[in-house]
Amino acid sequence: MKIRANGIDIEVEDSGPGAAGEDRPAVLLIMGLGMQLVAWPAQLVQALVAAGYRVIRHDNRDVGLSQHMAGLGQPNFIWQGLRLKLGLTPRAPYSMGDMAADSLGVLDALGIQAAHVVGASMGGMIAQRVALAAPERVLSLTSMMSTSGAKGLPNARPKVIRVLLSRPNGRSPSAVVDHYVRLFKVIGSPAYPTPEAELRERIALGVRRGFYPVGTLRQMLAIMADVNRAAQLARLRVATLVVHGKADPLLPYACGEDTARRIAGAKLLGIEGMGHDLPPAAVAQILAVLIPHLKAADARASVPSASPAGAAP
Repeated sequence: MKIRANGIDIEVEDSGPGAAGEDRPAVLLIMGLGMQLVAWPAQLVQALVAAGYRVIRHDNRDVGLSQHMAGLGQPNFIWQGLRLKLGLTPRAPYSMGDMAADSLGVLDALGIQAAHVVGASMGGMIAQRVALAAPERVLSLTSMMSTSGAKGLPNARPKVIRVLLSRPNGRSPSAVVDHYVRLFKVIGSPAYPTPEAELRERIALGVRRGFYPVGTLRQMLAIMADVNRAAQLARLRVATLVVHGKADPLLPYACGEDTARRIAGAKLLGIEGMGHDLPPAAVAQILAVLIPHLKAADARASVPSASPAGAAP
């Protein structure tokens, strides 16, 4: 369904509040760079619903069925990358803060005061921004295969960068699917490879639903311009779980370790053999820790004398 959030149109999938009179805690799932809400594995969504949660997914601005920010034009990615190398902050059409405001706007539109916020990759960065902007609205934070954006962290492997910055060999849907199959094979989990037929089918679904590469470029610039988030994470006092694959070739495991170090009391789940994707075997390991993490935060929130999530000491 389409809703109006933060002044723009956002596509949302909502599992619903449950039966009449049932007050299910909400889990807001925020997906990564260029990815759509359908990229969240059904296995994860269904397990959260079965555990008693209202699961909300949305397409970020500039991807999928959410509003495309065409009026902002095509960014000069090469020039902005040069600015970054020179130590200057890139100029992005919008910020990670704007995308966090979109996520909070989704909660506003659905009448949800507070939610567990779970983000993957760029979605983890947005989730961190949500917690920084409105800690009182975050029951818990989960940052998956993401980063604080701190300087000095290891970069993606050269092969990953080459494929990431390459273009499809043509404009046909099949050429686009071929391109993303190559990318996901490079960044995927070496211990849990996805069969190519399954991978191709999943990517084709996203391409049919909404392929808008210039939006991905604008999102990438927003990531590059978010240069001060790492220093701000020490302010957080929200129950935090950091999940990261130990074989992630796009955002190496050190990025997850760094994020966990910067957030007081954060727990780190490192998964052997997991890359930059969410294969079933890794999702099962994530759920085994994620659901107890959510339940523990729910229990703390139900105690009247407990401090609000995110409150400063």
